[in-house]
Amino acid sequence: MSTGAPRAVVTGLGITAPNGLGTEAYWAAARVGKSGIGRITRFDPSQYPARLAGEVPGFTASEHLPSRLMAQTDHMTRLALVATDWALADAGVEPAELPAYSMGVVTASSSGGFEFGQGELQKLWSEGSQYVSAYQSFAWFYAVNSGQISIRNGMKGPSSVVVSDQAGGLDALAQARRQIRKGTRLVVSGSVDASICPWGWVAQLAGGRLATGDDPGTAYVPFDAAATGHVPGEGGAILVMEDEAAAGERGAPVYGHIAGYGSTFDPAPGSSRPSGLRKAIELALADAELEAGDIDVVFADAAAVPELDRAEAEALNAVFGPHRVPVTAPKTMTGRLCSGAAPLDIATAFLAMREGLVPATVNVEPDPGYDLDLVTGQPRALPVRNALVLARGHGGFNSAVVASAL
Repeated sequence: MSTGAPRAVVTGLGITAPNGLGTEAYWAAARVGKSGIGRITRFDPSQYPARLAGEVPGFTASEHLPSRLMAQTDHMTRLALVATDWALADAGVEPAELPAYSMGVVTASSSGGFEFGQGELQKLWSEGSQYVSAYQSFAWFYAVNSGQISIRNGMKGPSSVVVSDQAGGLDALAQARRQIRKGTRLVVSGSVDASICPWGWVAQLAGGRLATGDDPGTAYVPFDAAATGHVPGEGGAILVMEDEAAAGERGAPVYGHIAGYGSTFDPAPGSSRPSGLRKAIELALADAELEAGDIDVVFADAAAVPELDRAEAEALNAVFGPHRVPVTAPKTMTGRLCSGAAPLDIATAFLAMREGLVPATVNVEPDPGYDLDLVTGQPRALPVRNALVLARGHGGFNSAVVASAL
């Protein structure tokens, strides 16, 4: 690299997704278009206008975590801790064997531990303040996953949390790369979000972007003329990122590296100026020292809100040209996972590189007016060396990351 900065390689993946628990289970589902979207089971959704979500199946936290952690953690933290265990095992890392200050944790969060907070508020209202858990002081907090992962694994290096809604998942990976370039040997990064509980649900409804249909096969259809909003989900991915030289010293297998990153902020609502997404893409390509023609596939943000789909399509067509690059949105199988969505897309991109297969965007009949080469129907076999992943967050956040093979 011309900057002389060490490359941040990805050596481990831990996935908890609505269509697969664990990396191989997720990939087995994603490669054949298996959806994890269905009617909510974590609470009775009958009285709400939106009733579909992507829920992680078959996850029993007590089978993976000690009882002392069960009392002090939200569902999303339990998912994140288990995903971290799996990512470290995948990377062949035993944290106890590395210097504590050589390892950091950088995660993203969109909502914190909503379900834990709801339970404690119910105790406050119905039983009194003396029944509210002391763990409420941190179990709901945005930074709790970084804190719990660092404590559980003895990681005392640079640690932080990024809060920028769905874009935060990419911003966290970029911050992890920044720490590795500054000398940290290993950083656990990515995100897992989960706020499928009544309190979290009404917060998501307030955004006005949830699909209200009851058919899992038609509710979340980005870049389709029938798009009316998205289906939320829970889960995400945790990645082990390492300094390339340090990973090489221990002979670690490598999925690829985070080659480029760009982020921008949209102009104020009502402004005549365009979205900043195109600029974020251009910044990421420049950071990766790649041209548009070097990108083999784009993992779209895929908001399924017509004006946002239009803005994303216009940005892609301005950079790549109409129909010039395959575009996919595997999140149509999982729902949008808030800050967990983009790390899952990055993990999916590395798995696509491994197999030479791009998962399809399911259930979508592409609107030809968007001029996109959307991968639909069946997965597409093609060599993938460079993938661009996009994510946007409420309030105007735009982030883009280029993931590349070595």
